[in-house]
Amino acid sequence: MKLIHSRPLLCAGLLGASLLLSACSGKSDETAPATAAAPVDPNLVQAGDNLGNIVKLGSIQKLELSDTLRVAGQVDFDEQRVTRIGATVTGRVTELTAVLGQQVKVGDTLAVLNSTELGAAQLAYMKARAQAQLNQRNVERAQQLFAADVIGSAELQRRESELAISLAEQRAATDQLRVLGISSKALEKLSATGAINSVSPVVATMAGTVVERLVAQGQVVQPSEVMFTVADLSRVWVEAEVPEQQAAAVRPGQNIQVEIPALGQQLTAKLIFISDTVNPATRTIMVRSELDNSDRSLKPAMLATVMIEGRPTARLAVPATAVVRENNKDYIFVQVGQQQFKLTEVALGPAIGDMRPVLGGVAEGTKVVIDGAFHLNNERKRKELE
Repeated sequence: MKLIHSRPLLCAGLLGASLLLSACSGKSDETAPATAAAPVDPNLVQAGDNLGNIVKLGSIQKLELSDTLRVAGQVDFDEQRVTRIGATVTGRVTELTAVLGQQVKVGDTLAVLNSTELGAAQLAYMKARAQAQLNQRNVERAQQLFAADVIGSAELQRRESELAISLAEQRAATDQLRVLGISSKALEKLSATGAINSVSPVVATMAGTVVERLVAQGQVVQPSEVMFTVADLSRVWVEAEVPEQQAAAVRPGQNIQVEIPALGQQLTAKLIFISDTVNPATRTIMVRSELDNSDRSLKPAMLATVMIEGRPTARLAVPATAVVRENNKDYIFVQVGQQQFKLTEVALGPAIGDMRPVLGGVAEGTKVVIDGAFHLNNERKRKELE
């Protein structure tokens, strides 16, 4: 009886197990394709129709590029347009007529001195002149007496010798007065009137601006002292120090850019001088350029930045518009298929104009996006979020 009743139960159990395995097998078949799908590369992007007219392609190629050398400099006087003025005689300053910043012309009086040295030199001139005139008359009288056979030739020669000596003394006294600043007109007046004047003016010898005054009223000055500095500021120099390792990048006549931070201006100039020696303390070479300063906006001692382009060399480069900057790294989009691009990391040098030198990451001739990279990267990010 037990055997007869257990057979149906066994059959029913086998049938249930078969159905359960069949259900599990069906569920496994449905989920298998989802787990086997390949992952999508987040750096790949497909340019749709909306980006077709924006994205422009180009090739990585070699271009002639010049590095820009930036060095510190400053504005300075044009030394060919600067004069330092002092007294021509030793004397005391009795009057000051020039002030800092004043515009002066040639011959304008800057100060007035009272000089006993000048008075003594004028007195010596008057004595030499009077003695020469006396000896001139003695010679004329001696010539008449010699013609009348009253005196001999020896006496005539003696008087002629005295005249020659007195004329030489007069010329020496005249030269001394000229050294002390006496003009030809003033000398003629002295000879005509005999009036000795101990007042000596200090006059401007160049038209320009009084940029320095080193004297006070009542001060005793010597000819070796500088009293005033007058400069023509219509043109100024900009001097800079170039490291000796980069001296090969500069040459006379080269165009440079001068940036004046105080004025917020960038000016174009030309190198007019390159030093032939190296400063042993700084290991630099001084270079000089000249700038027009008709509006007087450039002030000597202003700080400047001088930008000098080096010699051009051939190197791989891409336009700056092709570069995408993310996470402090540079990327470009490389074409990998029809309207398909891959974000690729590259090593780039500093910008030279609107180009970036390529140091590594892509080879010459590679097709890349040169315009529209920003929009393409936004499309990539949108697809990544989806």
